Amino acid sequence: MLIHSEQEMLDFGQKYGRTHQAPLVLELIGDVGAGKTTFVRGLAQGIGVKEAVTSPSFTISKVYQGQDATLVHYDFYRLADPGIMEEDLAESINDPQTITVVEWGQSIQNVLPQDRKVIEIKYIDENTRELIEK
Repeated sequence: MLIHSEQEMLDFGQKYGRTHQAPLVLELIGDVGAGKTTFVRGLAQGIGVKEAVTSPSFTISKVYQGQDATLVHYDFYRLADPGIMEEDLAESINDPQTITVVEWGQSIQNVLPQDRKVIEIKYIDENTRELIEK
């Protein structure tokens, strides 16, 4: 699927949030600037999160309360070894009321469930992204 603008990415995320329920584990794959956090902002809106969603690049994780589910957004970009965050992630994954979104999950592949959803976001040009659901 091709996305041609930031608004289209937000809209796709909103639709995804409305059509997928907790428990859910979603791994996002894509380069820096591909639109992963924009997608998560839309997803959060789709599940009723009212607060602004920002990238957890420096905090590693952020938690948001939606209407019927909690959204936990992880970014392991800066962690070669997840350490105690691995335990936090495992708790989130096993909570039936939580949608867990993971960016840069290479270091925690052993914790992620086999049945997780995966979306790869490929940068095509300044306005265009290709989304591949795996």
